[in-house]
Amino acid sequence: MSDSGPTRRTRTRTRTDMCPGVHRPWPAEDGALVRLRVPGGRVSPGSLVALHRVAAGYGDGEVHVTTRANLQLRALPMNEDGHLADEVVAAIAATGLLPAPAHELVRNVLVSPLTGLVGGRADLRPVTDRLDAGLRADPGLAGLSGRFLFVLDDGRGDLVNRSADLGLAALDAATVQLRAGEDWAAVVPVEEAADRLVDLARDFAAARGTGPDAPWHVRELPEPLAAARPGDERLPAPAPAMPYGPVPGAPGRIEHIGAPGGVLTRALVDRLTGEDVTELIVTPWRGVLTVRT
Repeated sequence: MSDSGPTRRTRTRTRTDMCPGVHRPWPAEDGALVRLRVPGGRVSPGSLVALHRVAAGYGDGEVHVTTRANLQLRALPMNEDGHLADEVVAAIAATGLLPAPAHELVRNVLVSPLTGLVGGRADLRPVTDRLDAGLRADPGLAGLSGRFLFVLDDGRGDLVNRSADLGLAALDAATVQLRAGEDWAAVVPVEEAADRLVDLARDFAAARGTGPDAPWHVRELPEPLAAARPGDERLPAPAPAMPYGPVPGAPGRIEHIGAPGGVLTRALVDRLTGEDVTELIVTPWRGVLTVRT
C-alpha cells in the first residue's frame, strides 16, 4: 500500500461479478455454494448451531470458514433456474445471518478479531455496527461487487497490510486514518469513521458506473477516490497471524480454535458452542475465537 499514490490500475471487465450469496449461489461440482457475510466475524453460538443444522439437512453437513472471516455452505440443492429452493433460503434466513437480503453481497467487513476484547488501540465494534447499518440502509450500495472489501485494523497491526477497497487503522483510542484502495487518506475521529467510509462507498458507486465492465475495486478507478495522504507516523507495524490456543491477556476466557481445512465439523461446532460460550468471532486465519463467561 502506498503513502503517496500509486499508478492507477485499470482493467476492462468482461462479465458481472458472480461472488456467491444466498440469493446468488455458485454452481459448484457438488452442488450450490453460498456465502454468508458476517461483519467483524461476530456470530452468536445459537446462529452457528442453526447454520450447521442447515448444512446437515440440505448440504454436506459442514460449515466452512473463509479467509475474509465469512461462512459458507456447500452442496446445497439448486432449482433449474439456478436458485436455492425456497425452503433452504428460509432455513438460512432463520439463522439470523441474513438480515438484509438485498445487501447480502456487500457486507464484507473484515475487522481485527480481538477488538474491544483484548489489546488494540480502539474498540472498533461500534464502528463495525454503524458501518454495516449504513451499508444496509442505502439502496444504492446494494450494487457493489461481492468482492468489495472493508478492512478495519484496531491498531494492533494484524490487518494493516491486508488489501482493501476501503478501511482504516486506529492511531489511538480516538483517532483513525482512513484507507481508499492502495492509498492512505484522511485522519478522522473514530466517531466519524463509519459515516466517512459509507460516504466513500457512495462516491465509488457513483464513479464506477454500471454494466459488465464497471470496476469492482477502488484501485481499478482511473482517478483516486480520495485525496492521498502520507501514512501517519502512528500507524501500526504489521503483526503476524494470530496463533491458535488461549489468547494472552485472557487465559481461560478467550481461545482461538483452528478449523482444519477451513471446515467446522459437527464435533467442532459442539466444542465452539458450549454452555459457557457467549460469543464467537470468525477469524481470517481459518479459525474461530470463543469468548467464555
